[in-house]
Amino acid sequence: MRCLAKLIYFKLLGWKIVGNTNFSKDSIKKAVIIAAPHTSWHDFYIGLLLRKITGVKTNFIGKEELFRPPFGWYFRAIGGRPVNRTTRENKVEQIAKLFEKEDEFRLTLAPEGTRKKVDQWRTGFYFIAKAAQVPIIMFTLDFGNKQNKVSEPFYPTEDMESDFKIIRGFFNGVEGKIKAYS
Repeated sequence: MRCLAKLIYFKLLGWKIVGNTNFSKDSIKKAVIIAAPHTSWHDFYIGLLLRKITGVKTNFIGKEELFRPPFGWYFRAIGGRPVNRTTRENKVEQIAKLFEKEDEFRLTLAPEGTRKKVDQWRTGFYFIAKAAQVPIIMFTLDFGNKQNKVSEPFYPTEDMESDFKIIRGFFNGVEGKIKAYS
């Protein structure tokens, strides 16, 4: 399957991977991975291909209803974890607890929280990383350059404003599939 993923990603689609492609090999077993800009459903298969090529085990969250029959088994098999959206429990804390349950857990999120154009990112990914005490790894969905750029691990500090300048700066000039939403 890895050879097929490489054929599709590199040869048929013409994409490339740049930056820190080694983050899963030894030291970073837990992280919040943010992928941006998230503008299209095409982002999903690009991410799945990249995951297969690099051998990085990644996870995602979804509403509990997605994990019921008939497709719940599939979403779990590809790394999905259900989140109860009706509970009064703090969502950041609920998601941060997922990191405690597994030896290896890399949660991938879109900081925009949607595929539509947004003026401001949601901050949940940042607070999840802080609560779980894990780094943030940034990864671009750059359809303009046909590349996924992967950052070094970034550990949030107590200066959120400064941290967001660094995080947002990583994505400067990146063009999503739907340019108007980038």
